[in-house]
Amino acid sequence: MPPIVTLLTDFGTADGYVAQMKGVLLGLAPEVTIVDVTHEVSAQDIDAARLVLERCWRRFPPRSVHVIVVDPGVGSPRAALAVSAEQRFLVGPDNGVLSPALGCPDARVVSLPIPPGASATFHGRDVFVPAAAALASGVPLEALGGPYEHPVIRSTPEPVRHDDGAMRGEVITIDRFGNAITNLHGPAQGFGVWVGALHLPLRHTYAEVAPGETIALTGSSGLVEIAVREGNAARRLALTRGTTVVLRPEGPNT
Repeated sequence: MPPIVTLLTDFGTADGYVAQMKGVLLGLAPEVTIVDVTHEVSAQDIDAARLVLERCWRRFPPRSVHVIVVDPGVGSPRAALAVSAEQRFLVGPDNGVLSPALGCPDARVVSLPIPPGASATFHGRDVFVPAAAALASGVPLEALGGPYEHPVIRSTPEPVRHDDGAMRGEVITIDRFGNAITNLHGPAQGFGVWVGALHLPLRHTYAEVAPGETIALTGSSGLVEIAVREGNAARRLALTRGTTVVLRPEGPNT
């Protein structure tokens, strides 16, 4: 199988930045298969990129290389990193976007040197892609830079457990469908979700409600989400990142 390099950025595709990265990558490692994870992360939204990465990086085969460029600190003293974890590699800025791999017990991290002549505003092209090409071509991680001891790690807030068995969490991201994804791990049936005064029984599939109805269910990532079937829950309910969501056992008087 040809080596795989994935790209995850906030660049969009209108300005040619992604094309420049691909051109450099193919020039250095023409045998690679390039996969676009997304280039539609909101500008400078490190946590949104981190959550996208969390959902997908382990889904790729061992030896895959993930390049993540959501980098509002580009050109500053922040480090540029390459990481090995769970038989995969990740390359990106030291701003927390690589946290899903940095938390692994086997994670190894090196700091990448900034080459002379590298653009101060485009490390994706001039620093991260060359490192990814080297890793995809079999260059050992430790050959790319020196050990880096204290990378920035960002984490999703943990839900708070109440004495009555309820869990208080929050919306951590809104997807393109307007589904509000929370930090609450989905349990079995018999639980309900509260958003303010709105109560929603926890269901299995969107098809359990009629089009246009609001629903709570456990999504493919194992997290509780609030949706409107064939609609937009975030817009209808004014949900944003940080909105409180409570999960509690259904009782006879619910």
